[in-house]
Amino acid sequence: MIAATDHAEQTDELSSAVENYVKAIYGLEARRDGAVTTTALATRLGLTAGSVSAMIKKLNAFGIVDHTRYHGVQLTESGERIALKVIRKHRLLELFLVETLGVPWDRVDHEAEVLEHHLSDELAALIAARLGQPTHDPHGDPIPTPEGTVSEGETVALETLEPGASGTFVRVSDSEPAMLRYLAERRIFPGAHFEVVERQPFGGPLSVRFDNSIESLGGGLARAMRCEPQDATADKRVTPSRSRSRRRPPTPASTA
Repeated sequence: MIAATDHAEQTDELSSAVENYVKAIYGLEARRDGAVTTTALATRLGLTAGSVSAMIKKLNAFGIVDHTRYHGVQLTESGERIALKVIRKHRLLELFLVETLGVPWDRVDHEAEVLEHHLSDELAALIAARLGQPTHDPHGDPIPTPEGTVSEGETVALETLEPGASGTFVRVSDSEPAMLRYLAERRIFPGAHFEVVERQPFGGPLSVRFDNSIESLGGGLARAMRCEPQDATADKRVTPSRSRSRRRPPTPASTA
């Protein structure tokens, strides 16, 4: 009985590791528009290059990735299906935690990382139904469909816009919780409309108007904020019932 339990735990750990790898490769492929190096993957996962190389060989044998020595690694169709399935669960969990349980949006990424490996397809479908079949998570990232399709949409970094430009803030990286807290304190969330008022010289911050307030946003934050400029905001991202423009995600009733 103990041996069977140990085997089940080892299988779960391997499955979780595979899911973490394919999700990381998918994210890096999107950024690099091509094969992912072992070094980049090791950095993303916080592992040694040797450990990553060993796992890549296993994934290649399973048909989950294509790996050519000195040319990096790419997901196969099978690997991409796995990645999108995990990403769907992750982003559904993030939205569920924010909208149903009131977890602050700067904490949900970590919680979803733990839960995504244990969420069944059936429960994911129930969560999606409860949330009204959402298309985006709290940070504005698109949620893949159950069929494994995802629409990323065309966006630009706020940092690239010049004074006088306006549009809609649609997406922000969830990798820096401090940035998310900064935005939440100022009630700036995906769906917020803005106008760039001023750009300080020598890489200085942008002054950006949101509703009736003007906020100073430094280069790192302005780079992380993705936007649809005014001429591209025929908003196909969310239905009116899912719009979260300038609305603070609910906070827990108790801080105990």
